[in-house]
Amino acid sequence: MHEEQEHTGFTDHTDHADDGDYPEHEDEPRRRSTTRRVVLVAVGGVFAALVGVGGYGAYNLVNAVSGGSSGDGGGDTAAAATPSPQQPPSTEQAEAVAKDFLSAWGRGDFTAAAGLTDRPEAARTALTAFHDGVPTTSLALTGTGPASSGTPSEPAVGFKVRAEFDGATEAWEYDNVLGVMRAADGRTLVRWAPSVVHPKFSAGRTIAVRPLPNPVSKPTDRKGRPLDSFPSLRGVLPQIAPADGAKVVTGQAVVLSGGGGPQDPEQLFVLTPPSAPQVTLTLDADLQQVAEEAVKQQSAGGKPASLVAVQPSTGQILAMAYAPQGGFNRAVGGGQAPGSTMKVVTSAALLEAGVSPDTVVPCKETTYSPRAWHNDEPGDFPAYTLADDFSRSCNTGFIDKGLEKLQPGTLATVARDQFGLGLQWHIGIPSRDATIPVPGSKDEAAAEYVGQGQIQVNSLLMASVAATVQSGTFRQPVLREDVKRVSATGKLPADVARDLRAMMAKTATQGTARTPMSGLSGQVGAKTGTAEAGSGQATNSWFIAYRNDLAVAAEVEGGGHGNSAAGVAAAQVLRAGGGKG
Repeated sequence: MHEEQEHTGFTDHTDHADDGDYPEHEDEPRRRSTTRRVVLVAVGGVFAALVGVGGYGAYNLVNAVSGGSSGDGGGDTAAAATPSPQQPPSTEQAEAVAKDFLSAWGRGDFTAAAGLTDRPEAARTALTAFHDGVPTTSLALTGTGPASSGTPSEPAVGFKVRAEFDGATEAWEYDNVLGVMRAADGRTLVRWAPSVVHPKFSAGRTIAVRPLPNPVSKPTDRKGRPLDSFPSLRGVLPQIAPADGAKVVTGQAVVLSGGGGPQDPEQLFVLTPPSAPQVTLTLDADLQQVAEEAVKQQSAGGKPASLVAVQPSTGQILAMAYAPQGGFNRAVGGGQAPGSTMKVVTSAALLEAGVSPDTVVPCKETTYSPRAWHNDEPGDFPAYTLADDFSRSCNTGFIDKGLEKLQPGTLATVARDQFGLGLQWHIGIPSRDATIPVPGSKDEAAAEYVGQGQIQVNSLLMASVAATVQSGTFRQPVLREDVKRVSATGKLPADVARDLRAMMAKTATQGTARTPMSGLSGQVGAKTGTAEAGSGQATNSWFIAYRNDLAVAAEVEGGGHGNSAAGVAAAQVLRAGGGKG
């Protein structure tokens, strides 16, 4: 008992007559007689006060004075008395001990606070650990009165905690409850439990201020809308790094850990929130949704597919979708032969070489390089012009005129200098550049003029080709505006751009692209592509087009003719987002 008094600060229970404590060590005659004298002197003046705070103190004090044994009424009477049954603490007693406990805790006297509990050592250890783990600049603990969670034998007192921290944006406040009990020696004590520190605190858990994990930047679209719900972007967004010089701020929080449940660790209060530099992408969430659906429809049955939409006036990438999702991003990282969509670049080279859209370029049923080449459309058409060959996608006409007018490497030069293909783009995420090698033979040259052979491109690159024709200027596509773009060393001549637009418009309204482009108003242009995939394999479907200030390229592996699978997907996006000039 003496050891407990030393921890709690209680040195003499006779000084606390209102608690009704019995004097200790009744076998010491000198102390016993002193105690008796104090009680006898005090009884007249204290009795009424004890009655006011509850009957037990008064009852116990009367018994201590008036006897209880059949002794001679001397100094042994109190020692011989039989203690009366314990009575529960009154509301006033509960609030009084709660006030003293909270006051000691709040001023950092954990020994005194713990001494007012039924488990001093456990309480002192927990309060000290809380103080060390949660370093506050101020801690205010205020009683709020009786709590409904109490029982008749153990009333409960509510209290409010307000903790302030250096650098925190606001104070941490929470409500809590402590129980009050009557100890065997008659004292009113706080029933200690870990939950006294915090309602969610329990044995085996810890509360401490911890740094929060570094935040992950969640890029938004051009209007600040979230993008993480789009399947094609789930693998893209983690590749978006903050701008150069931007700092990630690691926050701090009061964290409850050690429970082992689904919320372990659990944040109880954030002192300083983490922050990551906001990155705004050029994507448009509305158009991205349409692109996702278009690719999903055309990739049904397991056909890989992709689509990219670009704004010609700015070069901004507005949508990017591919299937299957969750893996390789074929929309910007793929490499395939583009089929007849490459005839846009071949036409630019021929126009610069002196061929006009009205120049007669016969479309033979078969031509040789010396390899034999055929067309999708059977028959000979000796009166076809270059514009006719373009709109009808005649392979033989382009091969013959290309072999006649162009030098080896010319196609690659025009593609690089005027369309920006092969210039090592930096769009904001890893992407693949075009491969257009210098042909080593006439067969290789013939293949390149119609988008076959060793040419490798993807939807991003071919969307840029369509955008360059529409605007007349190559603007390297970007996914974010803060990246450094490359510029083409040359410029598409104005008359060449004009003629290409006229040829693409004819294809969209009268040629192979007329079915998917049907009903689209405004400035429109398109080119279909059907790329050979190997003996016995279905051809790959390609389609590039623009409508006003929106250019699109789509490809579907094994999708057949360009005006079917890829054309349908591209037209869906143009219909949704290309209505404005």
